[in-house]
Amino acid sequence: MDIQVEQSCPQCGAPVTLSEDDRLLTCPFCGIKNFLQSKGAFRYILPDKLDDTDRSQLIYAPYIRLKSNIFHVLEDTISYKILDTTQLGFVIPGLPPTLGMRPQAMKIKRLTLNTPGRFLRLSVKAKVILEKAVKLSRLAQPKGGTLFHRAYIGDSISFIYLPLNQDETHLIDSVTDTPLVELEEITSYPLKGTPFNPRWQVRFLSTLCPRCGWNLEGEGDCLVPTCSNCDTAWETSAHGLQQMEWYIQPGDRYTGLYLPFWKVKAHVPALEIFSFTDFIKRTNQPIIPKPQWQDRVMSFWIPAFKMRPKIFLQVSRGVTISQWRVNLVEGHIVPNLYPVNLPRSEARQAIKVVLAACAASRKNIFPYLPEARIKNADSSLVYLPFVDQGHDWVQPETGAVISKSVLRFGRNL
Repeated sequence: MDIQVEQSCPQCGAPVTLSEDDRLLTCPFCGIKNFLQSKGAFRYILPDKLDDTDRSQLIYAPYIRLKSNIFHVLEDTISYKILDTTQLGFVIPGLPPTLGMRPQAMKIKRLTLNTPGRFLRLSVKAKVILEKAVKLSRLAQPKGGTLFHRAYIGDSISFIYLPLNQDETHLIDSVTDTPLVELEEITSYPLKGTPFNPRWQVRFLSTLCPRCGWNLEGEGDCLVPTCSNCDTAWETSAHGLQQMEWYIQPGDRYTGLYLPFWKVKAHVPALEIFSFTDFIKRTNQPIIPKPQWQDRVMSFWIPAFKMRPKIFLQVSRGVTISQWRVNLVEGHIVPNLYPVNLPRSEARQAIKVVLAACAASRKNIFPYLPEARIKNADSSLVYLPFVDQGHDWVQPETGAVISKSVLRFGRNL
C-alpha cells in the first residue's frame, strides 16, 4: 500500500509530497535537501473537514501501521508472507478497527508541534497487533510441520491518527463527518487525551558531508547517502550521520547498476559455523572447500534493499554461497548506485532464515535453529555490479538474478 505524505519544506514552507518511506526531503521550489529524523516512529494525521476555528477541540485516535515480511522456517519448508496492516491502538467501542483504504486514498499530513487538539494514549502495543495479524494470516497454523524459527524482516512501524470531535450526543469521525458512537456508551473511557509530545517532533538534518562539506547524494528512501567528493558513505541514525565502512566489487563496461548488500561476518556456535569452510560442510554444499577458506570468517550476504520475500531468499542464498568469487576494494563513488532502504539492523534478523535457505540438507540445520545464537556479528556495506539482461539484472560473479519489476515493486514494500 503506497501512502503519500504532505510535508512543508523547513526552508521555504512550500508543500512537498513524499512517499511514506522517504527519509530525504528535496524541495522542488528552493532545492534544499534535508534528512528527516525522529526519536521514535513517524506520526501522521488524516485530513479532517472542520474549519480552523474548530480544530482545537479535536481528539486524535492512534492507529498503528505495520509493514513487515514474515518468514517461518518449518520442518518441511520455509514459508513467508508480506504483512501490511493498520490497526486501532486505543480500545474503545465504536471506532473502526482499521483505517482501511483511507490512508491510501488521501494525502496524510505529518504530525507537528502546531497540530491543534489532544491525542489519545496507546492502549495496545505494536507487538500485540503484530501477533494478532500473524494469527489471522495463513501463517498462523503452519502446515509444514514443526516451527523452528520465525523472523520479521523489513519492519516498518508508524502511527496514523484519526481526528474525532464531539457534539452533544455523539463521538464523530471528523474525516467523513459521521457519528461513530453515543457518548453515553463510552463515559468510562479516558477521552481527555494528552497534548503534543515534543519527542514526536520530526527533526531536519543537513545533507552536507560531515567530513568535507560537500552535498551528500541519495534518493528519497535512501538510508545511506554518499559523498562523491571524498568517497564516503554515511548512515543515518538517531544521533545524526555516522561514517560507515563500505566496499565495492569493481564492474566493467557492461555494468549498468550497483546493488547494495550487508556483508555480516558472524559465528553460529550451535552449528559449529565459524569459517566459510564450516558453512560449506554444515549446509552440505556440492563444493569442495579450498584450503584458504578455513581462515575466511563466515559472512552472510543480505540484500540492503527491499524485495519480495521469495526473491530476497533466493538472492541471499546465491550470493552467500558464491561469496568466494567476489573480490572487494575500498568503496568509491561510481554511477548508478542503488539506494540502501533496508537498515543494517534488519540484516542480522535475516541471518538464521538465510542460513536455513542455504541448507542442502535441512535436517542438519533446521532443528538447531531454536538454540542457535549469532555471535561476534560485524557488518559492512558492499556494492556488487549487475549487468542489464533485458528484463533482469544479473550479477556476473555470483550468478544472482533479479527481475527489474522486483526492484520497482520493492520500493513500496
